[in-house]
Amino acid sequence: MASVVVQTRLEIPMSDDQLKANTPSIPLRKPYGSTDLISTKTPPRHGRHSKDTKWWVVLNLAFQSIGIVYGDIGTSPLYVYSSTFSNGIKHKDDVLGVLSLVFYTLTLLPLIKYVFIVLRATDNGEGGTFALYSLICRYAKVSLIPNQQAEDRQVWNYTLELPSKRLKLASVLKSSLEKSKFAKLFLLLITMLGTSMVIGDSILTPSISVLSAVGGVKEATSALTQDMIAGISIVILVFLFMIQRFGTSKVGYTFAPILSLWFILIGGIGFYNIIKHDTTVLKAINPIYIVEYFIRNKKDAWVSLGGVVLCTTGGEALFADVGHFSVRSIQVSMCSMVYPALILAYTGQSAYLRQHPDSASDAFFKSVPGPMYWPMFVVSILASVIASQAMISGTFSVVHQSLSLGCFPRVKVVHTSANHEGQVYIPEINYFLMLACVGVTSGFKTTVKIGNAYGIAVVFVMTLTSALLVLIMIMIWKTNIFLIILYVVTIGFVELIYLSSVLYKFTLGGYLPLAFSAFLMTVMYVWNNVYRRKYHYELDHMISPARLTEIFTNKNMSRIPGLAMFYSELVQGIPPIFEHYVSNVPALHSIIVFVSMKSLHVNKVPAEERYFFRRVEPRTLFAFQCAVRYGYNDVREVAFEETLITRLKEFIQEETWMQIQTLSIGGNMTEAGRESDREIEHNEISKAKQAKEEKLREIMEQEIEQVEKAWEEVGIVHLIGQNEVIASKESNVMKRILVDYAYNLLRRNLRQSEAVFDIPHKRMLKVGMTYQL
Repeated sequence: MASVVVQTRLEIPMSDDQLKANTPSIPLRKPYGSTDLISTKTPPRHGRHSKDTKWWVVLNLAFQSIGIVYGDIGTSPLYVYSSTFSNGIKHKDDVLGVLSLVFYTLTLLPLIKYVFIVLRATDNGEGGTFALYSLICRYAKVSLIPNQQAEDRQVWNYTLELPSKRLKLASVLKSSLEKSKFAKLFLLLITMLGTSMVIGDSILTPSISVLSAVGGVKEATSALTQDMIAGISIVILVFLFMIQRFGTSKVGYTFAPILSLWFILIGGIGFYNIIKHDTTVLKAINPIYIVEYFIRNKKDAWVSLGGVVLCTTGGEALFADVGHFSVRSIQVSMCSMVYPALILAYTGQSAYLRQHPDSASDAFFKSVPGPMYWPMFVVSILASVIASQAMISGTFSVVHQSLSLGCFPRVKVVHTSANHEGQVYIPEINYFLMLACVGVTSGFKTTVKIGNAYGIAVVFVMTLTSALLVLIMIMIWKTNIFLIILYVVTIGFVELIYLSSVLYKFTLGGYLPLAFSAFLMTVMYVWNNVYRRKYHYELDHMISPARLTEIFTNKNMSRIPGLAMFYSELVQGIPPIFEHYVSNVPALHSIIVFVSMKSLHVNKVPAEERYFFRRVEPRTLFAFQCAVRYGYNDVREVAFEETLITRLKEFIQEETWMQIQTLSIGGNMTEAGRESDREIEHNEISKAKQAKEEKLREIMEQEIEQVEKAWEEVGIVHLIGQNEVIASKESNVMKRILVDYAYNLLRRNLRQSEAVFDIPHKRMLKVGMTYQL
């Protein structure tokens, strides 16, 4: 590994007077963020995630969250009863049993689990499967890529509380995870599975929501066949996906009033139906009706759970979208409007079905009073579109997170909002979702069949979230073991029961999300596996200090004006791409920067802490290493070159400032020691120290001037690897298939590095090299 000077700070106890006396009187600007690099104190947080957020801000965010978070769970009354009673209602009291199941399922899973437990596990305000995985990776060394740096913990939101040695369970579990390669791989795989299921959910949500809403027109006319309804739904879906490029994720804010109106209407109609049809339906709050329902229907009751669980669809969205709002605002909106409206809606449908048991196939629209039919039909279509939009936007965010952590092939990410960093559009994913939605809608045509597939995606994601949450409870929260056991035997047990039910419908459509997930997991695993192998290859083949010195001292190697950036995955050491370049081009630019785009397991990295520089020694080489650190939700700067140059000049200033500070402190110690012996006069020490300070300042000014000249007059040349990845000769058949065929197929058909990083083609050079993995 090349010799480097690590950016660091000396902390020597000095009084305020000593510090003022020893501060050099040179015109050095204090480096940006220079006093905060080793601070472990979390800076104050203001805005939407602050604990002291004003009540009116919470209410405003709660109102906005209705338009983004609750579209999926809010439209579930359109299809829950039709999916649950797919074979009709066999006994009048079966309605009470199902209503009781819906009531306790909504209360236990979306309300208690997600709103009051899971939302506590946010990663600095961000939620989702990768947020849970990132929390675990920051707490325990379970990442499969060994690119952690001690300096990463200087990022203010990176460090978590370390386990107390008194808490034996947390320490033992943490140690076991760190020592087991299987455990590390298993954690990564279940995170990929959860992400794949969320993407599968975003395929099924638009299909079932729009199809259910459009299907309501059958109440007004019988002229439309199911094929025609499916065709109309496909037209709406295609239109929805085609407008994604315009940044339609912001429609959640615009149409929050529509979803608010939707919840008011379904709650009001539900209350009306209770009063008009059957007030005794309220006794379903007694769970004895669940027991009786299972006694009467036995296996059929267990199979029907696959329809009941659809009332929880969108529960994961509560967690995934919390980053746009706050925990408190989502709790307020759920408890004050969404949960009461849903309970009234399901209770009202149950009251109607008690009097009209033959209407189970379309309980929602048949229970709507006549004068309210067309308003509800229009609002239901708008609500289903908004629900679909929320899931599509959520998928873009999830893929963006996966991409940042090296778990997804390179795709183009377009940021659609200057005000909201999390709003992104990914063309390749958008068209994949569109084709999949069209295929599902045209293939299944009915909500019952899609519901069979939908349930598996919903329950799988909930179960995986619970598994990761239990790890966080033990290791990070250090929750009482009895509370953990209570969580597992209640919520965990209920989710496993639902999972067993939806898996029973595998041949009835349940295979679809599993097929989608298997395909996406294969793509993610292939890419991540080779990504890790390439990183280890660079780590094993980085240039030694002796070889680096040999390259720079070679008489045939000339230095030309300009600044060259070599891109690699290596965060420490000189990458092999440099060796390949100098073996073909006997010239080096006057300034060299080895750039590594590094993703941390945090949601965001503050701009002032993003660029971390080291100088490659000796100083005469004028070469630097730069790790550009991003969180998985960060947006890459548009003016990347300009920002990097600015940070490089700040680093040179800071480095000089540190050297002068060290010189001043060392000079004072020398002076104090020698005064006692009266060997050197005070003025001689001062003159020598001042001369060294002037020399350092002169070198600093020359280097900054050289950087500015290279940037303004010559420009930057970007050198990236044109990599050919092949399996080594000793590789087995599976590895050859994975590397030579699967990975290279993905690489050839997806975007290259320059397209992803927006590197200008006129100032880009590709360095050909072969990775034998």
